[in-house]
Amino acid sequence: MDSLRAFAAQLGISDPLGAGFLSVLVTFVVALVFTWLFIPRLRAFAVQAGWADQPNARRLNKEPLPNAGGLAIFAGFVVSIVVAWALRPIAVELVNIQVLAILLGAAIMVMTGFIDDQFGLSPLSRLLVQVLVSALLIVNGLKIDFNAIPFLPVLPHGVSEPLSAALTVLWIVGLTNAVNLMDGVDGVVGGVGFVVSMVLLATAAQFPDRAAAVVLLAGLGGAALGYLRYNFNPSRIIMGDAGAYLFGFTLAAVSLLGTLKFSAGASLIVPLIVLALPVLDTTQVVIGRLARGIRNPLGHPDKTHIHHRVLARTASARRTAVILWTVALACGVVGMSLQGVRPAAIAGTAVFVGLCLWFVAYRRMRAHGLEAGAVTTEVREG
Repeated sequence: MDSLRAFAAQLGISDPLGAGFLSVLVTFVVALVFTWLFIPRLRAFAVQAGWADQPNARRLNKEPLPNAGGLAIFAGFVVSIVVAWALRPIAVELVNIQVLAILLGAAIMVMTGFIDDQFGLSPLSRLLVQVLVSALLIVNGLKIDFNAIPFLPVLPHGVSEPLSAALTVLWIVGLTNAVNLMDGVDGVVGGVGFVVSMVLLATAAQFPDRAAAVVLLAGLGGAALGYLRYNFNPSRIIMGDAGAYLFGFTLAAVSLLGTLKFSAGASLIVPLIVLALPVLDTTQVVIGRLARGIRNPLGHPDKTHIHHRVLARTASARRTAVILWTVALACGVVGMSLQGVRPAAIAGTAVFVGLCLWFVAYRRMRAHGLEAGAVTTEVREG
């Protein structure tokens, strides 16, 4: 038992049999299992309801593909958080309020994305909702402190507060849309979302006062993994804007949660490095479109995203997803190293993430083989 505790301590787990660790483990498993089991039922309903993306020049699907996966991810996420709260309520009232603000904001973003998926919303209306949800976080104390940013002068409160609010809105809106813009190849956003969730979880878990962030990230990561079972190419369902908004918003919001910050001077450095892939992707796309004379760079879809470029070279959606998962994990390792996370915890996180992604990819490919075999048998018998 002592050797188990010593090994767990190297991974940043103070008590592997304690209520804290077990509640996080239960949160992850509940989100994973619920999403895994719920998606087939939701997919069947989505097919009947006509919730599907139609084939076009920018999409890989050759037939209508159900796009309600984001609802299943959100359901698994929320169910797991409710279970975690029942097992081990977070004692700090302020943190409770901030967690509720994140969950409410996520619900609004999921609903906005889902409505856009099915009926279409104007870019201005989507932006307005994103700004309002950012304001919801700000009034509940979740914001970037301008005076805590390194190498910048400390400004009076009356000046720094508006700047802090503006930076927070830019952070939330920017990351939400950056993740959404990455959703162009099967498995990319789900896998990257899982990787980032686990890396930020492992980082937060190194400190005893970050339970809220750990629980939220465990729920989001488990739901992402359950969804990937059906989204690795060839996908059976896609998350749509609802799912992409959920990942982008929640990861951005949790990175602002006071318990996730590791120093007053550089509270967003680690999340920014871990989320480097969607940030760099959006940056290069916007710069490229502006250079081509496009005035509204986010309103003109094209195939200049990183996932499109990798897909063009690999000619394989599966390889593209695996490459981008690897890049995201590498960014996570760098971020954890800068945070000062123990090497054993970094290695353990990388191995765990790799095994989980291999498992769901294997199960999807195995299921696809069985589906193809069944179709072949039916054709022969017919």
